[in-house]
Amino acid sequence: MAFQQGLSGLNTSSKALDVTSNNIANASTVGFKGASTHFADVYAASLNGSGASQVGIGAANSAIAQQYTQGNITTTSNSLDIAINGGGFFRMSQNGAVTYTRNGQFHVDAKGFIVNDQTDNLTGYPADANGNVVPTTAQPLQISTASIAPQSTGSTSEGVTAQLQLDSTKSAPVTAWTSPTGTNAPETDTYNYSTALTIYDSLGNPHTATMYFVKSTPAATDPTGTTGAWDVHYQIDGTSEANVTSGASRLAFDANGKLLTTMPLAFSIDLNQVITDLDPLDVNDAGSPLAFNFDFTGTTQYGSSFAVNKLTQDGYAAGNLAGLSVGSDGIIKGNYSNGQTKNLGQVVLCNFTNPNGLLAMGNNSWIETADSGQPQIGTPDSGTLGVLQSGAVEDSNVDLTAELVNMIVQQRNYQANAQSIKTQDQIMQTLVNIR
Repeated sequence: MAFQQGLSGLNTSSKALDVTSNNIANASTVGFKGASTHFADVYAASLNGSGASQVGIGAANSAIAQQYTQGNITTTSNSLDIAINGGGFFRMSQNGAVTYTRNGQFHVDAKGFIVNDQTDNLTGYPADANGNVVPTTAQPLQISTASIAPQSTGSTSEGVTAQLQLDSTKSAPVTAWTSPTGTNAPETDTYNYSTALTIYDSLGNPHTATMYFVKSTPAATDPTGTTGAWDVHYQIDGTSEANVTSGASRLAFDANGKLLTTMPLAFSIDLNQVITDLDPLDVNDAGSPLAFNFDFTGTTQYGSSFAVNKLTQDGYAAGNLAGLSVGSDGIIKGNYSNGQTKNLGQVVLCNFTNPNGLLAMGNNSWIETADSGQPQIGTPDSGTLGVLQSGAVEDSNVDLTAELVNMIVQQRNYQANAQSIKTQDQIMQTLVNIR
């Protein structure tokens, strides 16, 4: 009798409909991976072995396999929403219990830890005080909200760099340069050009460094066949030029307009005197002196107008954390109000030899099993691990159209198996009615 075959068909079709319905229900679930139902035929065991006339006794569900194909990437407005483009899982931790997920919807909790909606901690490699990420044991990532300390100009070998174009056709000013005293500005007819930049002391206080360029008279040109020279004068915060000591005050050029003066120049500022000149009653001590290199390498003297091609310095004020960003390599950078960035950690990813061996735990998470194998931990964009995209999430990989078609197919299968049972019932009724 075909009752058993029909019933098995109803059971398998019902299970397949359950899987399809679950896929459809999660079509909008971030990081969800759809599943498919695998079927197998069933034969009764026989002591005499099988034969060509053996009839199966129905069907069974052999497996429900998740499909770890890539979902579409959708951008969001949250920089801590992270999408994986490629292989791998985020490694999450909750009181030592480790789970894995493709759902990258993260935020920062009250203690600064990066967590998901279930308060599981995102794990990775922390950064040290200098922003260096050293791979160690993966641990919950915690974002430090501490301000970034100021850096005085000259803290690195860069100091101040300036690349200028000085006009060789200009003549020396008619009025000779007179060094300003106090907070007096120089007369405009005593120099040809000026430019300024902001420098910082050890406390992060900004100071305005102004440079005045004066074309030298022919009698004052440097020896050794130079065809032009410019005297450079400096003021800090508009105070007396005497507060500044420089290693040289003249830029000499050869016949081709190339700089001859040896670089860099040693530069020193008496900040205490600058502060005194600005306000005799101000007792703020910003540190004295402020010393750094001043490099004019690349400055030229051609027959074209004055231009500032580059003017940089390596100091900055203190800054507060203003935002976060995550690179494709998983590096989490803090963006500070002073324009600086600093590495705060690095997200790690995990992969498995057999992802289908993972055990689903709900909430878009899985745990490892003996069938999945141990996790292979690494940084994004290494090995088989994908890259990360900040401000985006990975959508469900469910193909809604395909699932709706599959639902129709399983509905037909269910109806056909029900019809098989109905037909068998009619045959049984015929036998009962035999007189």
